[in-house]
Amino acid sequence: MKRSVLTRYRVMAYVTAVMLLILCVCMIFKYGFERGEGLTLVVSQVHGVLYIIYLIFAFDLGSKAKWPMGKLAWVLLSGTIPTAAFFVERKVVREVEPLITDAAPAATAKA
Repeated sequence: MKRSVLTRYRVMAYVTAVMLLILCVCMIFKYGFERGEGLTLVVSQVHGVLYIIYLIFAFDLGSKAKWPMGKLAWVLLSGTIPTAAFFVERKVVREVEPLITDAAPAATAKA
């Protein structure tokens, strides 16, 4: 598996997680203080689009890493639970790092 597959997933995991936290704050302001309804609408739509991109990249990573369906479902759903994507991303990176094959060629040793 190429490193770029993991990098795409990591970027989208962080972006999706941050946008979900921003959306949660917007929802608190919308329903708790009755302010920011327009901003909440925009943030929710942006998060939705980013989540779809996250799903594509996470599914790509999961299919290349040959994850079982349960694990893949958990990784896909982690983008909907505030802060979960941060923890799942770290665990995924630890598990997938050994599968990366496009490492730089080893330096030739001089005798």
